[in-house]
Amino acid sequence: MRKLILLSIILMFSSYKIHAQKPAKPTSSNIYEAIQKLNFLGSVLYIAAHPDDENTALIAYMANHEKARTAYLSLTRGDGGQNLIGPEIRELLGVMRTQELLAARRVDGGEQLFTRANDFGYSKHPDETLEIWDKNQVLSDVVLAIRKFKPDVIINRFDHRTPGTTHGHHTSSAMLSVEAFDLAGNASAFSNLNNIVSPWQPKRLFYNTSWWRYGSREAFDKVDKSNMLALDVGVYYPHKGLSNNEIAAISRSQHLCQGFGRLSSRGSSKDYIEFLKGEPLQGSNSIFEGIDTSWNRIKGGEAIGAILYEVENNFNFSNPSMHLPQLVQAYKLLQNIEDKHWKNLKTKALKDIIQMCAGLYLEASADTHWATPNGLVTINLEVLNRSNTPITLVSIKKDNAVSISKDIQLKNNIAYTFKEVLKINENREPTTPYWLTENGTLGMYKVNDKNLIGLPETPRVYNVDFNLLIENTPITITKPVIQRYAKPDKGELYRPFEIIPEASVKIPEKVIIFNTSNQKEIPVVVKAGTNNIDGYLELNHPEGWSVYPKKQNVSIQNKDEEQTLVFTVIPPENQHEGYISPALHLNNKTFSKELIEINYDHIPNQTVLLPSESKVVRLDIKKRGENIAYIEGSGDVVPESLQQIGYHVRILKSNEITTETLSNFDAVIVGIRAYNTLEDLKFKQETLFNFVENGGNMIVQYNTSHRLKTDHIAPYNLELSRDRVTDENAEVKFLEPNHDILNTPNKITAKDFEGWTQERGLYFPNKWDKAFTPILSMHDKKESAKKGSLLVAKHGKGYYMYTGLSFFREFPEGVSGAYRLFANMLSLGKDNLENNSKLND
Repeated sequence: MRKLILLSIILMFSSYKIHAQKPAKPTSSNIYEAIQKLNFLGSVLYIAAHPDDENTALIAYMANHEKARTAYLSLTRGDGGQNLIGPEIRELLGVMRTQELLAARRVDGGEQLFTRANDFGYSKHPDETLEIWDKNQVLSDVVLAIRKFKPDVIINRFDHRTPGTTHGHHTSSAMLSVEAFDLAGNASAFSNLNNIVSPWQPKRLFYNTSWWRYGSREAFDKVDKSNMLALDVGVYYPHKGLSNNEIAAISRSQHLCQGFGRLSSRGSSKDYIEFLKGEPLQGSNSIFEGIDTSWNRIKGGEAIGAILYEVENNFNFSNPSMHLPQLVQAYKLLQNIEDKHWKNLKTKALKDIIQMCAGLYLEASADTHWATPNGLVTINLEVLNRSNTPITLVSIKKDNAVSISKDIQLKNNIAYTFKEVLKINENREPTTPYWLTENGTLGMYKVNDKNLIGLPETPRVYNVDFNLLIENTPITITKPVIQRYAKPDKGELYRPFEIIPEASVKIPEKVIIFNTSNQKEIPVVVKAGTNNIDGYLELNHPEGWSVYPKKQNVSIQNKDEEQTLVFTVIPPENQHEGYISPALHLNNKTFSKELIEINYDHIPNQTVLLPSESKVVRLDIKKRGENIAYIEGSGDVVPESLQQIGYHVRILKSNEITTETLSNFDAVIVGIRAYNTLEDLKFKQETLFNFVENGGNMIVQYNTSHRLKTDHIAPYNLELSRDRVTDENAEVKFLEPNHDILNTPNKITAKDFEGWTQERGLYFPNKWDKAFTPILSMHDKKESAKKGSLLVAKHGKGYYMYTGLSFFREFPEGVSGAYRLFANMLSLGKDNLENNSKLND
């Protein structure tokens, strides 16, 4: 489990109840700020494309300085990015990055929204982006978000007027926002949404510009800023003891899987927003000019405001509970408001404030972190009133069942605990991210329920209603069922309560390579979600492959236990690929999904159910050399993939890179972005280059030119660029068709570049010494040829190779040609090398 450095600071900014994490302990300052936000009736929606695109300084400023309800609409969940802290990629990475966004919003005070757009990887132009995304669906989702959130002001992160100058997703997010700004208030546009939301027209649309839009600070200084607002986002908050830009840095640092941990900064700092559309400003420096953000905004709000402004102006920091009579009076008036939008929002906020002022602690903790349909779970309930205000626990209700009467007068600081049994509905669907329950497309997730579209996570289905009487007024406070537990080395911990299937199945290896016609033993793991499961397991397989035995009995007595069954898989004689998938049959039900847990300290535990399948590849491949040293970078599965085709791979730490150790290997591979992430690797370059001189091969996978730890990643001059080819089907031309790397021991043809996924490659060199031979040429549409994807240089007796080809993406997908080409790279110059076994165990 990974360490989170800033947890204690983050809790300072959390809402009263963090979802499935420790509840925050609100101070009087926290309560006072919540009242300030309660008394501000204005909202801001910030729009961009990915997790970590958002300007956390501006979001924090709007939420904490302006006190506005602020949300970030990220069109995607960042599935196409890379993971610097673990093995999760694609859908699982999207789950992680979703939670990191939620963690960031807990810090900066914003809310989080999404569309159904899938981050399919880097795109160079919005035309490509909107072709792969379903533009109409994503536009509909943006309109839906605007109509649901009802922002007064929208701020775009990117410029809609500059297509082709940045990531296509970036520009597309701005273009869609500009279009949605006009459509959101038109009842005839996307009328299919009218049954769940009503039209809403925001007041203004801005673009969050900066000096980088103009190339330099000097150029920006000369720009006419008469159409811009300048906001000092470095403002200091005495009640927090932190400045806005410090909060922003902590928020930004939640994006750990992208390597965005950073130092905080202090002092005045200007952010600029350029007016684009809507009602022009008349010389004010407020984005809310002309918008009534007081309680007078809503019919019947004046009387509520009169009460709540008095509470704010005369707030008692020593005894917040003295304000409960006024707060409850405002709550009762609020229930008569006709405007459902503000009524619902402010009722929720007012309930939270009443709970905080009373020092109410309400918790529903299960004795387990997960259960199966038809199961029984004990729920431990804790109720505590830490004020002198008369509060009665009238009843509780679990899972929308009949209320259980309690009628207990809650005395000051006396804890009341109960146990109740929760029966899980036999038809209850397992907990999993809602956008992953059905197969989507390359560009879109499939979500049929319009009420789910845009939500950051699947709503919790098991909650407990605490029906209270506060100041003789019925108030119900709902808490999700969680699990609170302790570990000796961690202390008190919280985790979500999940529903899982009665059983799950998985094949540990997601890609299984058969480099000969020999059979392999394939283990399948069955995990019990409940006690006493008995059934049988089959392994579905593609035509032309054979599996023995046809089925095997499964019997597991206790939940959480596993049973591993081994099937013999026999490949065809010739090159072929397909998928195998387990099917477990229990009591007339079939289980074919894998239960995946994502467990990091900085986000709540995540449970994901995905179809269990593995790609099997009968590969026509030859190789030379046996023993490979691998220097890990930011994370990939290249070592495991090479082991699949018969190489012996040993992971080397930087301190193990010595001449003596390297003498045991035929080749050294440097993992992706190793020169960006390993500080001391620069001190090992001479040793590595000497290894090549003495006859070894060295393969360096892609790095970025930004934040390189050394200026000398190669024995000859080599300059990295941002050149990349994002079209995974782009034509590949052989610049040196007779070079050994394309012919020995495997004949590489155009067919080997079929079936590549997400991209051809990235961050290619664009300048290199004449010692290098470029092997391949490729390019995206309307671009010049890129020749730096694979460079080879003879250095002494060995070969140095630099490649930006995305092997780290192709290997996990079982792309045959990627394996064959990489085997040739490792085999280069090894014509006379006999098979050996030099690897030290």
